[in-house]
Amino acid sequence: MDFITKNSWFILFVVWGLPLSYYRSKFRKIIYQTDSWTINIKPLFLKEIKGLFGNMYPDNLKYKKLRNFYLFYLAIYLLLFIAYLSFK
Repeated sequence: MDFITKNSWFILFVVWGLPLSYYRSKFRKIIYQTDSWTINIKPLFLKEIKGLFGNMYPDNLKYKKLRNFYLFYLAIYLLLFIAYLSFK
C-alpha cells in the first residue's frame, strides 16, 4: 500500500496514457488517409496539429468525432499534468 501512495501520480499517468497510442494511431490514419501501420512511427506533426485544432475534413463525421474525443483526452492529460505540478 505504501508503494501505491508514494507512486500514485506515476500510476495515474501510466493508466491514463496506455490507450494514447491507440487513439493517436486512429487519428493519424484519418489525417494522413492511410491504413498503413508505418504512420505510427513517422515523425509527421504539422498536418496532425492542423487536423487537431482545425477542421481539415468538414464532411467526415468519423474525423470530427475522433478529433473531439482526442482533444478531450489530451485536455484531461494536460489537467493531470497541471495538478501534478501544483500538488508536487
